[in-house]
Amino acid sequence: MWYCTYRAALVTSIIFHILSHTARGLNVCMSGSATSCEECLLIHPSCAWCAEEDFGRVGTLFSRCDLSQNLIYRGCEAQFIEHPRSVSSILKNTPLSSKSSGSTQHDVIQIQPQKISLSLRPGDPTTFEVQVRPVEDYPVDLYYLMDLSLSMKDDLDTIRNLGTKLAEEMKKLTSNFRLGFGTFVDKNMSPFSYTAPKYQENPCNGYKPFPKCIPSFGFRNLLSLTDKVDRFNEEVQKQMVSRNRDAPEGGFDAILQAAVCKERIGWRKEAYHLLVFATDDVPHLALDGKLAGLVQPHDGQCHLNDKNEYSASTKMDYPSLALLGEKLAESNIFLIFAVTKRHYVLYKNFTALIPGTTVEILDQSSKNIIQLIVTAYNNIRSKVELSVWDHPEDLSLAFTAICQDGQPLPGLRKCADLKIGDTVSFNVSIDAQNCPPQGTQKSFTIKPVGFKDRLEVVVDYRCSCGCTRLTQANSSRCSSVGIYACGTCRCEPGYRGAHCECGEGEVGTANLAACREADGKQVCSGRGECTCNQCWCFESEFGKIYGTFCECDDFSCARHKGILCSGHGDCHCGECKCHAGYIGDNCDCSTETAACVSEDGRMCSGRGSCVCGRCQCTEPGAFGDTCEKCPTCPDACATKRRMALVSLQRLSSLSRLAHVYELTLTSVPVMLIVWGMWVSGRTVNLRSLCRECIECHLFNTGKFTDNDTCQRMCKDEIIIKESLNSDDPSTVLCLYKTENDCVMKFTYSEHASGQSVLTALKEPECAAAPDAATVLLAVVGSILLVGIMLLAIWKLVITIHDRREFANFQSARSRARYEMASNPLYKQPISTQPVETVFQMHGKSYNGGVH
Repeated sequence: MWYCTYRAALVTSIIFHILSHTARGLNVCMSGSATSCEECLLIHPSCAWCAEEDFGRVGTLFSRCDLSQNLIYRGCEAQFIEHPRSVSSILKNTPLSSKSSGSTQHDVIQIQPQKISLSLRPGDPTTFEVQVRPVEDYPVDLYYLMDLSLSMKDDLDTIRNLGTKLAEEMKKLTSNFRLGFGTFVDKNMSPFSYTAPKYQENPCNGYKPFPKCIPSFGFRNLLSLTDKVDRFNEEVQKQMVSRNRDAPEGGFDAILQAAVCKERIGWRKEAYHLLVFATDDVPHLALDGKLAGLVQPHDGQCHLNDKNEYSASTKMDYPSLALLGEKLAESNIFLIFAVTKRHYVLYKNFTALIPGTTVEILDQSSKNIIQLIVTAYNNIRSKVELSVWDHPEDLSLAFTAICQDGQPLPGLRKCADLKIGDTVSFNVSIDAQNCPPQGTQKSFTIKPVGFKDRLEVVVDYRCSCGCTRLTQANSSRCSSVGIYACGTCRCEPGYRGAHCECGEGEVGTANLAACREADGKQVCSGRGECTCNQCWCFESEFGKIYGTFCECDDFSCARHKGILCSGHGDCHCGECKCHAGYIGDNCDCSTETAACVSEDGRMCSGRGSCVCGRCQCTEPGAFGDTCEKCPTCPDACATKRRMALVSLQRLSSLSRLAHVYELTLTSVPVMLIVWGMWVSGRTVNLRSLCRECIECHLFNTGKFTDNDTCQRMCKDEIIIKESLNSDDPSTVLCLYKTENDCVMKFTYSEHASGQSVLTALKEPECAAAPDAATVLLAVVGSILLVGIMLLAIWKLVITIHDRREFANFQSARSRARYEMASNPLYKQPISTQPVETVFQMHGKSYNGGVH
């Protein structure tokens, strides 16, 4: 009994020590910044406040703001602990319907619950579930909105009997169907339409292919929603096409009027609202109206006159996509774009911007319009998507869809490929970011796109403490000069102390001693003022100073590259408290080891240790990111052979020891000794004896030559093969040289059971001795070949040199060779007297010959 009591006390002491250590160093609640219950709740959702009066006297190391379990261990009674949590409560929870139950449809429920209340504490998210089930045989209102521009003439002829055929098809899907019809062209003003006087009554005047048409208009509601489909056919029969000037149409004006004029169109609250938009061209968008001088943005209101025509067509700009999407969603309308193939991509992009919108390809002349509408309706009914209305900015919402397969899909608020009657769920997590003023209440709505059903969510905030209701002004507990609230006194100006018992100017030796952490140290660590046995810490521009003796702060911690605690930890009282995954004085050391794992799965290839996410190689010669490169490291086989020699020596010593005590190696005590050696030193490892086992089994050589020793020590399986497969990563290839200087190859692997498997070659690989004659001929041949090559190179060099010199000689010779007629120094002599005169002067006669 005494032992159990002692053990329980010891466990309790250990747990308390761990919790106390956690509270002092790791949790943010003990930062020392909270001086009231409300401030404590804002620090972190896990923080709690002890409102017990006698808790946390002066001199204690504990704070009133801490983890709730720590407060209990330190003596705070549970009834005094303020620890509000976020909660949710369902206010209206009518079960889902399975089928439409009548013509009124008021009792059809497609979303559950219908109203919920949330009380949120900032940082403490709460989750609730929303279920949606599309019911069977739900009423449908379909409004057909058609482009009546001239290019749609063939389409108008096609749909003249559309009402009857469409009603027949839709009755297969619902027993309660209504149909309406409207048309549009464009704004009847330049430059969108023809406005010259001759076109006022007939815009097709002078247009030979179609000389007669009606003036253009913005939008006309020709038939409000009705179950009398014959009237649809009658209205279509009366219609004529019009003609506008530019290619884009004014269809978005018409869509907006059809959405916001609910009473004039006739939309029922308890029905699916389908708006089919049929056109063969692109629409005008917001700001296009400025081309006609329309600078007033669309107001999003209904502007149908007594003739059911859009009266503000020439007064306001076209609506924007955002306004269009907002009004369609408010009216729970599914918009179906029925457009020609060449404009499909454009309208497909619109569907991403307008929720609850689909697009289908319209054939020429609208021949497939009925099948198009049925297909679009089925697609709409097979999807459920949640939308959020009036979402407060200080609330964050996260959705998780659980569709028909039951698998959670975080981040999604949409389910597709549903069948009528399928129920899907959505988990909605909501969190408050901050505390608004006390008494603030907000609300928002969650609804499936296109459904009338909705979930109303009402939110209030849990930012105050229940103990504040017991606040006492000028309480005797606070020396009648302070407010007592939640276990503490808030003193009036000029008073200090746990019970406001001291004035700010009262300073004495006893008080100063209570403000020193130890004898000889500064009062309040030199960073505060001692008043009434308490240290009041100074403010600092660098951060917060706190602690019983102002000994702590949140900025005097180690930094890395100028960043406090490397950005991976929090500074508490001069020490970095690292976040998960980081260690070190400045939290710059990551504990992640994935980058240190080598390709063979070992940490740093077994040649180093992983420090701060990087390998530090300890094996001499090892390098690389995972120490995988090591030219000087012994391979696995050499290591195993060294282990084998050590094992043999120890076994030999063990054998001699057994002989002294007249034991054998097979006796139980000796086997226990061997097993002990394996556990402690891992020296007796059968894999390390693989070489000796192969030697004795295959060649009857080696240290285990004795047959008894070979059989006793080598009990693993040895497989003999003609060739080895060294590509298997689970095996190690080993080589060693035999006594005959041959190379023996084998592989070893180890099963999960611990048994080693050796696979060896049938014969060692022995290199044949070279033939002397062959070597001699090879040497002589090599010498001759080298000599011939040298002579050839010498001859080539000499030839090139001679040819170059000869060419230079020829060039110089050609420059020196010339004739007299071409000698530049020679000049032809000129005579100014006849030849006869010259000869007479010399006493000779001239007979015209040469003498």
